[in-house]
Amino acid sequence: MKADTEKKAILAVSFGTSVSKTRERTIDRIEADLDEAFPDYRIYRAWTSKIIIAKLLRRDGIRILSVKEAMEQMQLDGITHVIVQPTHLVNGIENERMKEDVLLSRENFTSILFGDPLLTSAEDQRKALQAVMNEFPNQGADDALVFMGHGTTHYANSVYAALDDMLKELGYPHTFLGTVEAYPSLDILLKKAAEIQAKKVILAPFMVVAGDHAIHDMSGEDGDSWRSRFEAAGFTVECVMKGLGEYPGIRRLYIEHAKAAEQSSDSWKS
Repeated sequence: MKADTEKKAILAVSFGTSVSKTRERTIDRIEADLDEAFPDYRIYRAWTSKIIIAKLLRRDGIRILSVKEAMEQMQLDGITHVIVQPTHLVNGIENERMKEDVLLSRENFTSILFGDPLLTSAEDQRKALQAVMNEFPNQGADDALVFMGHGTTHYANSVYAALDDMLKELGYPHTFLGTVEAYPSLDILLKKAAEIQAKKVILAPFMVVAGDHAIHDMSGEDGDSWRSRFEAAGFTVECVMKGLGEYPGIRRLYIEHAKAAEQSSDSWKS
């Protein structure tokens, strides 16, 4: 925390994770980078998953604030100007609910500014993909690199198919992006890997953290996991357990979004 005389703060909002190791490498690192980039701001944390918040309190005795609680704490601390920077990937259900929760406290602050989620604009998407692909420079000719996104029932899910197309435009014909819960599905990815006659599939999460989805749905022992399904289809599989928050280029994009919010006039003012 910065000195008590300062009145500006950044609220870093994440979905959250119960996996401590990936939190330290991702969410903690993003917040540390925000702290370094904004020396005149106090950094606060809030998570949107009530289930994960309750699990950490019960299991580890760690209390993470909800968005409403964080807004109340900032008011108590005398904060007047707030930048809310989500680590969400898209402006979907979680991000919309987060904004609603923040604005319940708007009468208590001089200004509230919102930074964009990671993949808001086409340029954001291009920068994010390049930042991730820079971490995979040695992809073999017989390899298929397959990213697992989360997916959502919100219309914002269309970004995942757009990202898959953009990967090809950027010169990565053997790289694919699908989702656990929406489109593009695993069945589509299996067909695409077969079409390019890949022998090896490299699986990596396209999520901020390499949490439960990466551990269970992507690389788990269960027969329905992505690793098991690709192996059953005859591919050799390698799993890369790194969340997007571990990539420096991704963290820089979050900083850019917070900086853009700071310079924006599109804020709520009392």
